[in-house]
Amino acid sequence: MIMNEETIMTALVLGDPSPSLRLRAAVELDGLPPDDEDVVAWRAEVGASGPVRALLGRLAAEDSPRTVGYLLCRLAQLGYAGPELGAAVEGLFERQLPDGSWPTADDPADRPGRAGRRKVAPRSAQPEGARFITVRTAVPLRGIAAAGFGTDPRAERGYDWLVGARLPDGSWPAGPKGDLGGPGRPTEPEREYRRLTRGEGCRSATTGAVACLALHPERRRSEAARIGVDHLLARETREETTLGWELSRLIGLERAQGQVTFYVTFDLAFLLDLASRCGVSPEDRRIRELVGWLETRRGPYGLWEHHAHPQLSRWLSFDLAASLRRLADGDWIGNEEPSTFTPYRRGRRRY
Repeated sequence: MIMNEETIMTALVLGDPSPSLRLRAAVELDGLPPDDEDVVAWRAEVGASGPVRALLGRLAAEDSPRTVGYLLCRLAQLGYAGPELGAAVEGLFERQLPDGSWPTADDPADRPGRAGRRKVAPRSAQPEGARFITVRTAVPLRGIAAAGFGTDPRAERGYDWLVGARLPDGSWPAGPKGDLGGPGRPTEPEREYRRLTRGEGCRSATTGAVACLALHPERRRSEAARIGVDHLLARETREETTLGWELSRLIGLERAQGQVTFYVTFDLAFLLDLASRCGVSPEDRRIRELVGWLETRRGPYGLWEHHAHPQLSRWLSFDLAASLRRLADGDWIGNEEPSTFTPYRRGRRRY
């Protein structure tokens, strides 16, 4: 029997020590049903595994909506779907503001049921036009959707807020139209290092918003998602050193930090994941060229090697292979006009 490169790669991924990777590869690459004997066994292993137990411990002790949201994303990445996720999602909904967003500040006193913490003003008493940071809502909402609660009416209010926060060109700002904008203040452009290649908004905020939409069963192919992905695809650079950056954070090999810069790292693997979930066609010129570039980076046996974390290579290979399979169902082509990209210009050193 002659095994092609793809078959060898899948076999290597299925032989990984991680039950989470074996479980997801068996379901998403091999197409095994949920009641398959191996799938059931690996699901039990996932629930008892060290990484999952450690994340669940952190989830139970965490107050920050952004941190809780990202912990839910990490648990979903590991294939865990236990009852603790529902309890954490309810905690996030308790912190949700009336307009559907989440508070800009991680104020632990705003969490009900904890003694010894100062009182805060009711959510309904917050002033209109208060500052917001888009990512502060995008990360909790992404975690809620990753845990399987994206269609909850309270989550839908969050999605409505997110769509309503867009700029006229369909991109998302870091905050109220830039870092210094807002009622009574002049509009400021987004910082150059995170500005979209073709758009007024912030690349980090737009990535976070699209990451939420991509996990919703209906909104992932909405106009908002398509325009957002189109803005992200306009940057056609090929940064090999950041390939798999988001995956490395989800697995826990890199720290997840930053506010407006939470998604500022340009990760082509993450971009392909979002594009494939939002229905971009493989015939889109930018996708076709990106896939062609990725194919040139395959190593022996069809694996993609991670430059900084060799132990992440099989996870990265699974992630890219799953994205490539989802592309087959894509049915729309975005703006194909190439756009120039000027790297962020750093200031001269003073010394």
